[in-house]
Amino acid sequence: MAEYGSLYLSIQNSLKDLYPNRSPVIIAVSKTKPYEVVREAYLQGIREFGENYIPEAIAKFTKLREEFPEAESSVHLHHIGPVQSGTLRKLFGIFSHTHGVGSISSLKELLKRAEKEKKQIRYFIQANLTEENTKHGMGFETLRNMKDTLSSYQNEFCIWEGFMGMGPSTGDLAETKEVFSLLAELRDTYFPDKKLSMGMSGDFEIAASLGSDYLRIGSKIFGERE
Repeated sequence: MAEYGSLYLSIQNSLKDLYPNRSPVIIAVSKTKPYEVVREAYLQGIREFGENYIPEAIAKFTKLREEFPEAESSVHLHHIGPVQSGTLRKLFGIFSHTHGVGSISSLKELLKRAEKEKKQIRYFIQANLTEENTKHGMGFETLRNMKDTLSSYQNEFCIWEGFMGMGPSTGDLAETKEVFSLLAELRDTYFPDKKLSMGMSGDFEIAASLGSDYLRIGSKIFGERE
């Protein structure tokens, strides 16, 4: 039997040893993994999951709630893909957080939909600090220039949690550290009450060292993607 819970706990404990005064939330990224893996991870104590693909997530976590009704309140499901206008309505009622709001137009639509659905969701604004065309998100200057207005983009159902960022596609760890440092600087200087979602399996140690509040870890817990 795979030891998903033990791997999750091992990462959690190593971070507690390194940073005893803060405890980042570890999101176990279960995208592409079958329901049986999610079910086993749940039975082994994991309660924070991350999924990219909305239909896949709905299928797996609806089934989990049917089999374990208490999972509806105990499990937090994080949407970690880009928020798109055609599918964002499906986020409500299944996801507790969405980490990929990459434009003001998407954000406005999310807010409008939240009012209509009357279901709570917490969101992260995606920052694109590597300036890669293949990545969604807003640049450093855009976000800094909105320091006095960003906090108005929320309502009783749609709550702004903070910023999400990714390292460069090259995976270069020195450059990754620069990018994460820049996002931490943006948060610390202009939005000190907001949280950071940075770091994946290959660079979560860097993200944790720079104060990330959420770490999105998949392969270190579930093995390589299918």
